[in-house]
Amino acid sequence: MTQTVPVPQGLPMERNAGPFDPPREITALRAVRPVSPLAFPDGHEGWLVTGYDAVRRLMADTRFSSRQDLGVIHVPFETPGMPVQTEPSPQMPGVFIAMDPPDHTRLRRKLTGAFTVKRMKVLEEQIIEIAERQLDELAKLTPPVDLVKEFALPVPSLVICELLGVPYEDRADFQANSQQFLVKDQSLEEKMGALGALMGYLGELVTRKRAEPGDDILSDLARHEDLTIEELTGAAFLLLLAGHETTANMLALGTFALLEHPEQLAELRADLELLPDAVEELMRYLSVVDINYRYATEDIELGGELITEGSTVVVSLLAANRDPQRFENPDTLDIHRKARGQMAFGHGIHQCLGQQLARIEMRAGFAGLLRRFPDLKLAVPAAEVPLRTDMNIYGVHELPITW
Repeated sequence: MTQTVPVPQGLPMERNAGPFDPPREITALRAVRPVSPLAFPDGHEGWLVTGYDAVRRLMADTRFSSRQDLGVIHVPFETPGMPVQTEPSPQMPGVFIAMDPPDHTRLRRKLTGAFTVKRMKVLEEQIIEIAERQLDELAKLTPPVDLVKEFALPVPSLVICELLGVPYEDRADFQANSQQFLVKDQSLEEKMGALGALMGYLGELVTRKRAEPGDDILSDLARHEDLTIEELTGAAFLLLLAGHETTANMLALGTFALLEHPEQLAELRADLELLPDAVEELMRYLSVVDINYRYATEDIELGGELITEGSTVVVSLLAANRDPQRFENPDTLDIHRKARGQMAFGHGIHQCLGQQLARIEMRAGFAGLLRRFPDLKLAVPAAEVPLRTDMNIYGVHELPITW
């Protein structure tokens, strides 16, 4: 692409096209320059990749590194209270999402067996039971209620606690610390405080698992004597954070999207056999883990542009999943769509390890909610629903509902 367009000054963040759509500036940029230069607030000259084909190629190319300790990963938006980063971030042991092969391969391989399709299918009945019990609790409440607090967050929290062997009574602390860690403009001191509290708690937990392993994923990991306590703690942090924040936001934002598309909602409620395709389409349409980062380890040509070594590359999965070059009428929510190839779970070696678990949780959550509450509706105007534009994982802070 050689068409001249203005270079964005920082990453556009405001959801000015609606709560479910990419910022207008990103949609316009993708149409003319899907691999675009991006001026970062700290003066770095990096890149923004929004086109489906370019995003897919980039995420399959390990020359675009996920490590944060090779060079500075520049932040593409203003972060009040956060100092400008001038040094690479140290690598966190066990957090394999921020590693490249062979370290990434060594750690991820130890978890692959825990998240197979077969094992997830075995767990499906248990997950449905968890969702139904939470719906029982929801039904006892007098509306209006906050769906995030009473359903969307508890269900994946209960599931991941069960799988990892984390006491559910500890959820309030790890959820509060997770939220504080994920706020974009939180001060460094506050972020590090939340991270320290999480790592301290998980370090004690995995030490107990190693001494007295049980029937859970963290115990399975702890049996690997070649993994250090620090690596176990980092892996536990990643699984706990990824295992409840993402699915919770999809359940809440997905419900919001369905309520705002009543024809689609009515069709889905009338035929829950449509749910597998509907979940895939909601993943594509919403892409809550939108922004990813890569570091160019050498000069690389992508989409007709030369990305130079040392560049921070910002990837928008939401923009890619709304690319009309890949999906027909991409800004339309269509539960009949076969959204195969959607990249909400990422692509390449870092594709989400727990994606089958997330799909089962969403199918169970949406099916139960639609069946048990046939007249579900928003309790406030849509414009008053508070959006998580301040968080690294998109969604809604609250979803007031009634029935």
